[in-house]
Amino acid sequence: MKFWKMTGGGNDFVLINQSKGLDLPKTAVKLCDRKFGVGADGLLAVKTAANKIILRYFNSDGSEAFCGNGSRCAALWAMENKICGKRALLETKAGTLEALRDGRDRIILEMAPPKKISLFIKGSFSHKFPNAHFLNTGVPHLVVIVKDERKIDVFSAGKAIRYDKMFAPEGTNVNFAAFREGKFFVRTYERGVENETLACGTGMAACAAALYLLGKAGRKVKLVSASGMYFCVKIEGKDKIERLWAQGPAQIVFQGEFYGKT
Repeated sequence: MKFWKMTGGGNDFVLINQSKGLDLPKTAVKLCDRKFGVGADGLLAVKTAANKIILRYFNSDGSEAFCGNGSRCAALWAMENKICGKRALLETKAGTLEALRDGRDRIILEMAPPKKISLFIKGSFSHKFPNAHFLNTGVPHLVVIVKDERKIDVFSAGKAIRYDKMFAPEGTNVNFAAFREGKFFVRTYERGVENETLACGTGMAACAAALYLLGKAGRKVKLVSASGMYFCVKIEGKDKIERLWAQGPAQIVFQGEFYGKT
């Protein structure tokens, strides 16, 4: 099976062409295994149509979701392989989204406006993290504002919140955001990967939206992921957030053949 290894700011993926009869959840688990497979946070399964890229994304545990970084990587792959020009349309679990090239290794992705917004949400975690805000940017996210994200045990704290009964049954991704040096720094525990990832596109969008709604940021928000790479989220809309544009890194790392059974 031919594959491409890709990364969006350290959030890494295996990209393959969709094939009939292929069990994609099972394939995701196999290919994403870091010991016996290629190794990745998730699987991008793409199929080209007349004027768009049909994309399905699966976390490393086989669960299907929408992925912002993965969508940007799929757009770059399509551009690099001459399937489209500097503009791509992606059919995703979050709807049909536009992606634009912005330099050699950066892609701007259109994202749907956040839904199910709940600022200063209260839960069993409130005694430790009182400044918490829930939004859905294609997938559920809890944005926790902290003084210093470097001092947070993201795995333990994120896992406890991800499985909190108030978010059952689907759970939530958890982002810890802090402001210093004129930028927002973000670390994320990702549902489906069940660990901290080096970057999360939908998490960056959720953080930017929450910070804007809280009056802590303007319509253009600069963020830094755990990998140290930069993201920028632009917010459109007057009385409410009508659309998000998320710009960030995307790269093809290598391509190869997978010989294991899927």
